[in-house]
Amino acid sequence: METNSVDITAKLFALQDKAYADFQSKLLPTVKRETVIGVRTPDLRKMAKQICKTPAAQEFLHSLPHRYFDENQVHAFILSEEKDFNTCIANLEQFLPYVDNWATCDQLSPKCFRKHMQELLPHIRKWMKSTHTYITRFGIGMLMRYFLDDAFRPEYLEWVASIKSDEYYIRMMQAWFFATALAKQWDATLPYIEQHRLEKDTHNKTIQKAIESFRITDEQKALLKTLRVEDCTLRAIIVPLVG
Repeated sequence: METNSVDITAKLFALQDKAYADFQSKLLPTVKRETVIGVRTPDLRKMAKQICKTPAAQEFLHSLPHRYFDENQVHAFILSEEKDFNTCIANLEQFLPYVDNWATCDQLSPKCFRKHMQELLPHIRKWMKSTHTYITRFGIGMLMRYFLDDAFRPEYLEWVASIKSDEYYIRMMQAWFFATALAKQWDATLPYIEQHRLEKDTHNKTIQKAIESFRITDEQKALLKTLRVEDCTLRAIIVPLVG
């Protein structure tokens, strides 16, 4: 007999580590503690791979909204395994409005995207224009992941710089994007820093992240240090989710 979505939740509780849940929830300020089961990321990925092709997974994908953070993580990892681009996009459009934290947003990375980059780009553009914090963040993240190398075009920098938001998790993704762009497309990106095109805190966080990168040369780091802006008020740092 196939497992169903209820069984998936039960399996998550069977993998629960309450001490880890306490630790994990401190990294997720937008998620209620009681919704964190406490399953480690490798176990969540393993579960997603095991069930992704089963009817249970399809039932689970349409059982929205989920109650638990860990369920959203499994959902994201199932979508990441989807090989059909159109199916993936359809399921993403259903799921993204329910994403409520940076970890689920950032760890959602469909493998099929790399083979469909030109088809993906209009979706990225639409996501970046969303009023939903984590849909916007997801769009920026996908642009960063797939379009700062051979597929890069200078206008992508403008797309991200033009996003105006007071949302911390959007602005920090902008900083991450521009720090990565400095590492990969230095000449095109540097003017955005020299001309202070980003909000003050995003500007400074971009420089901080770039200086911490091994892909930035010592000479480039020295220049970036001279471009910091004083009186930065947004100082929180995103800590990667521990597996």
